[in-house]
This record gives sequence, C-alpha cells and structure tokens, in this order.
Amino acid sequence: MRCLVIEDDPTLSDQLAQALGNAGFVVDRATDGEQGEYLGATETYDVAVLDLGLPVMPGIDVLTHWREAGITMPVLILTARGDWSDKVAGFRAGADDYAVKPFRLEEVVIRAQTLVRRAAGHAQVVIREGALALDSQLGVITRDGAPLKLTAFESRILTYLMHHRGRTVSRTELSDHLYDAASDRDFRSIEVVIGRLRRKVGEGLISTIRGEGYRLGQPVAAGRASRG
Repeated sequence: MRCLVIEDDPTLSDQLAQALGNAGFVVDRATDGEQGEYLGATETYDVAVLDLGLPVMPGIDVLTHWREAGITMPVLILTARGDWSDKVAGFRAGADDYAVKPFRLEEVVIRAQTLVRRAAGHAQVVIREGALALDSQLGVITRDGAPLKLTAFESRILTYLMHHRGRTVSRTELSDHLYDAASDRDFRSIEVVIGRLRRKVGEGLISTIRGEGYRLGQPVAAGRASRG
C-alpha cells in the first residue's frame, strides 16, 4: 500500500514515515501544501495523511482541490488539539478521518490502515480468501492459520491483492501501489514475485489474466487465465 504524508514539521514527518513504513506502507512525503497537492494529483496513493497547517498552501485548500478534481483517495487530516473548526472544515472539504495533535503514531497507522481497508470494501479487520487470512492492522498473512514467510516486497504485493481479492489487478496498478515516486517501476520483478507467491499461497489461488493482470481468488474460467 502507498501513502502520501504531507507534514512540514521535519521531525514529525520522519516519525510518521518510519511508523507507516514499518506497517508495510510505501511512503512519499511533501513538506508544503503546493508540493503535496501536486503529488496527490499526479501519483496514485491508497491513503494520504494531511496536516492542515501547511506553508505555501493550507491543507484545506489541498484537500478541496483534490476533491474538485475527482480524486477520491481516503484522506486522514491532522489537526491541533481543541480546534473543532478545523475538523469541521476538513470534513466539509472531504476528509475521511482525523487525528488530533499530539497523537500516538500507532493511532495514525491504525486509522490509515482502516481507511485503506474500508475504501477497498472490507468492513472486518481480517480479510479472508480461501485458506488465506490477512490481519490488516497487524500486517500478518496466514495460510491455514500459520504465518506465511514473506519478503517485504512479497508481503506488499499479496496485501494489495488480498484487499482487492476477486478483481483483476493490472501490472500498472500494482506498480503504482508498490513503488514510491523516486523508484523505477519493474514489471519483470512483479512477475517473478507473483511466481514465488503462487508456491507459498497454493496453486490456483493467484491467476494471471492474459493481457489484463492478476487475480487473487478462486480460479477463473478456463481459457482466460494462465500460470505464467
């Protein structure tokens, strides 16, 4: 999953990026509203963490511009303690949730994870598909109750597929949600990792839909899927 953090306090920005990264997010950062608004409008994110008190462009304006442009990614706003007017303005502009400063980093991580899960259509913390189960808060994926041994990249791919189980996910969509803005996108690496994941999750659970992408779920109709 990919997260955009827009926070001008360098210490807090570092702390948020580390906490979210430890939870499995790929994190891009911006230190002012103008830069953050641009990244949110030109890159693909699963969630944004947006401070309202930003230089250059206020956070409310950033959020308003996104929503006016039809950008629907979940947004968690950061507000000052006791400033109820900021919260109201944030929700009216299209925010999905908020955290009040000072906050525990774990709170922001859990709220971000919850927004991602709900945006994908899952009400429960644990997402299941066959013998697989993803605890979306702990970031643990099990098969028949036993934790899978996954690399960080394998975990990111499988987590995204679990959130979007039953739907074909294109290679481009996967790469958009696996890499940060500074990274080179490598479709071949994704293909290799998908092959490894098939052996770990059980044959037939991850299908390659020719010309379209990958699908996690029960096997699709013959003639449309392959194992390559």
